[in-house]
Amino acid sequence: MAKVLVFQHVAAEPLGTLDPLLRNRGHRIRYVNFHRNPDAKPDIGRYSALIVLGGPQMPDQGKRYPYLLEEMRCIEAALKRDIPVLGICLGAQLLAYTLGGGVRPMDEWEIGWYDLRPTPQAAADPLFCALARPHPVFQWHGYTFDLPAGAVHLARSDSCENQAFRYGSHAYALQCHLELDERLINRWLNLPEYLEDLTANCRRADADTIRRQTHELIGQSAALSFEIFGQFLHPLGERRSRLVLPSR
Repeated sequence: MAKVLVFQHVAAEPLGTLDPLLRNRGHRIRYVNFHRNPDAKPDIGRYSALIVLGGPQMPDQGKRYPYLLEEMRCIEAALKRDIPVLGICLGAQLLAYTLGGGVRPMDEWEIGWYDLRPTPQAAADPLFCALARPHPVFQWHGYTFDLPAGAVHLARSDSCENQAFRYGSHAYALQCHLELDERLINRWLNLPEYLEDLTANCRRADADTIRRQTHELIGQSAALSFEIFGQFLHPLGERRSRLVLPSR
């Protein structure tokens, strides 16, 4: 049984589909919510994996949100220990920034459903070999990152070139929200601050359109998340079933 450290930035962005995958494998989860506890100083040495979730903060806002610097210190320590690291949305940007990749605002936000396209390198990757063809995934971001030196580019979309990369053997960045299920997406679409982002930054679809598309596409996204996240968790092992001996 592994202990997994999870960095959370807002209550509306939890582990989503990753939660049952972790629990069904018998792993212990420890959340650090930096919005609630900005002075937290987690010790990465006590954990077998690190997952960094999304949020409205930006990686270059360390002066405004000093805990982002602490998160990047932990990411760097996890990379040195060569334990599995997964960054999602803001987490992906923080991983890229820690590795020396630039981050910057996009010309146009991605909000809603977009096709995720594999790069030629994806076929040889243990996780992204599951992305054999363009696949609809959910997006909600206004920043993007440059690919860090030494990273393997794994996925792109038409409007965002760097959607996913691997660094080393066990560190992965995903700009898209593959962890979201239908309930969480609908929750976002009912929150005033998220609706403000949608109204101000998305000309492609309104909330009703996104709800309808979510109902149609979430099954495909869930299947891909199960394959990719399941393989990411593979190095942590699984809980052994209790052996039941036949009676004599």
